[in-house]
Amino acid sequence: MISPVFGTPLLLVEGQERVLVAADLHLGLEYELWLCGVSIPSQTKRILERLQDHIAKMKPDRLLLLGDVKHNVPRTSWQEKRDVPDFLSELSGQVRVDIIPGNHDSNLADMAPMGVRMRPSSGFVLDGVGYFHGHTWPDEEIMRADLLVAAHLHPALRLKDPLGCSLTRPIWARAPLLPEAMQKQYGFAHEAEMVIAPAFNDLCGGLPLNEPCEEPRGPLLTLADLDRTRVYLLDGTDLGLLQEIKAAQKRQAGQ
Repeated sequence: MISPVFGTPLLLVEGQERVLVAADLHLGLEYELWLCGVSIPSQTKRILERLQDHIAKMKPDRLLLLGDVKHNVPRTSWQEKRDVPDFLSELSGQVRVDIIPGNHDSNLADMAPMGVRMRPSSGFVLDGVGYFHGHTWPDEEIMRADLLVAAHLHPALRLKDPLGCSLTRPIWARAPLLPEAMQKQYGFAHEAEMVIAPAFNDLCGGLPLNEPCEEPRGPLLTLADLDRTRVYLLDGTDLGLLQEIKAAQKRQAGQ
């Protein structure tokens, strides 16, 4: 069974083990903002406390960090060198921690303490669920699973009111896979569904799935059947199919 945790970007997957999944923490993002002239205190402690609180309440067997634990690439900032090892050490003292490296996780393996397990960047399968970050094509084994969990896109939805004011909110996206994309890349296709997780770090921007995206974002937008993708707010509100949302926006705009 797979279910988002109410009101927060966490996913609980229950099989032989209870796995709590968090994606895109981007620890150290504040350093990049500082370089751009925006001064924000480190959010690492706040993110740690949020995770620890949910771990204590939900008592999972393991915590899976689904990529982009740290932020700065290709270099590692002084903030990350200071914060990330202690952050992971605190978590691993509370629960078993697995990490699938994302595209921002250069040098993370060198900072991870003993007891934190680094998985392949191409993903792995646990209890029949295939997990991968999403910046690169996952292994064929992952793609043969009936349920996939990915991250990387920071999925969001941008809606406008009648006055033209826009509001962007993080979302969960449930996307069927495109058989033709599977066939082209892997030589086989089967019916499967992919859950794309929102970013855990509130400072991360989001990619509005209801707007055109010309920037390459890895294979996820190629694999997902966006027309049949169903989206949900963090409070569980079912917003419906993405194609229906886009059609309603066009009607509202008089197109």
